[in-house]
Amino acid sequence: MTQPVAAPHSWRESLVSLRHPRVISMLFLGFSAGIPLLLIFSSLSLWLREAGIERNAVTFFSWAALAFSFKFVWAPLIDRLPVPFLTHWFGRRRAWLLVAQTSIVAAILFMALTDPATGADSLTRMALAAVLLGFSAATQDIVIDAYRIESAAPRLQALMSSTYIAGYRIGMVVAGAGALYLADLFGSDAGAYHYSAWRMTYFVMASTMLVGLITTLTIREPETDRSADHHYAPTDYLRLLAVFAVTAATFATVFFLGDAPFTGLKTAAGGDVLVGFLLEMLHFALAVSAGVLIGWTLVRFGAINRVMARETWVEPALDFFRRYGLKTALLLLALIGLYRISDIVLGVISNVFYQDLGFTKSQIATAVKTFGVFVSIAGGLLGGLLATRYGVMRILMLGAILSSAAQLIFIALANAGANLVLLYVAVGADNLVAGLASAAFVAFLSSLTSVSFTAVQYAIFSSLMTLLPKLLGGYSGTIVNGIGYPGFFIFTSLIGIPVIGLVWLAGRRLAIADQTRMASGAKD
Repeated sequence: MTQPVAAPHSWRESLVSLRHPRVISMLFLGFSAGIPLLLIFSSLSLWLREAGIERNAVTFFSWAALAFSFKFVWAPLIDRLPVPFLTHWFGRRRAWLLVAQTSIVAAILFMALTDPATGADSLTRMALAAVLLGFSAATQDIVIDAYRIESAAPRLQALMSSTYIAGYRIGMVVAGAGALYLADLFGSDAGAYHYSAWRMTYFVMASTMLVGLITTLTIREPETDRSADHHYAPTDYLRLLAVFAVTAATFATVFFLGDAPFTGLKTAAGGDVLVGFLLEMLHFALAVSAGVLIGWTLVRFGAINRVMARETWVEPALDFFRRYGLKTALLLLALIGLYRISDIVLGVISNVFYQDLGFTKSQIATAVKTFGVFVSIAGGLLGGLLATRYGVMRILMLGAILSSAAQLIFIALANAGANLVLLYVAVGADNLVAGLASAAFVAFLSSLTSVSFTAVQYAIFSSLMTLLPKLLGGYSGTIVNGIGYPGFFIFTSLIGIPVIGLVWLAGRRLAIADQTRMASGAKD
């Protein structure tokens, strides 16, 4: 069953909906989701550098966040597997939320109890803790997204999306700027490293996850119809989990142990960026192919129930194409993959741009990390209210137009140089539009999912949303070197124009599909 795109409501109805318990609960769950990411990235990076870890080793820790990009791989297990005892007591979604949040707390405490400065073994333990944190946080994201879609009517989805985004941003501020402030307060800095300061900081960060745990214990399990689901024996679930573990282990083995030949080829290429990128993509593709081949072979030879395997990994994709048809489904996937392309590509190089203009680190931090965050929260709330009042598709179109237009402000900033007022104008416009567009877009993605495959379909959509923009963003520095900053911002504006056409076509296609279903229902 598809979640229909919500119809417009009055301003009064929209504002009253902000007080709905489900809408408020997403603020706290969003906060819980926003905590882990920066504890892997910026905060952990500074901790490791203060501990004297080499820069190249520090950057390897960013791989711990790859789980966020590939969460769709194990999202089907979240839809399929019950948690022993917890599912019976708390329900399907809350049980997995408790498992994910408890694992996040355990991973943060594991990091807190590890001093990376004490040798290679401790650095390995820190890496394992970071991987556990990334995997657990991505799992929490999967479950929160599914819970949001299943727990409320379509009319609340835009507001729930906006409060979730607001909570997420607040969580990132706490885990980013808050963690750095605490480490400094407890007495550690670049010139005088103190492990105890970082240990206390990460203890405090672990305690902030109580917000999510308490919310999970107090919210209600969503009421969804799972009567069509097949019920399998416990051994079937264990075999499914075992096959997934073997497949994942095969991927990891090929990817990490098969790195030497590709490293040699990259060295022989003389450091060419494009050749290095293509070799890394080939390396990754081989690892994925090895994992898929092993998984397919195990299924083929009866290691797991074939019907169960099909329902878990194949049916969610087939369901999407059945509901929308091939042409509309491909159009929607193109829109999902391109909608955020302008602001994500720009965001990859934005801080470098500000620094190249001559702004100081403190000026950039205040404008981007403080002012920009609050503006993005306001933009998200505004986007949720507007989508509830005027309809998701209209605000999706508004977001696409404004995202493309906002890039042009950066041309003025590039020509003006280190103009602090114009910096705040550019950062404010960019974050306001990004917040507005994100709230409408998340509500739109929610409307595309089927309640029969909520977790896996939304995980696929959210991974696709950032895949192409991030790949293209990796070449933003090369593009700037070739055409300069003004030309780059014209480029990011132009690549947003086709998105406007995709939104218009998707709106027409979905309207026609709704009319066809209504006509069919009338005939029946």
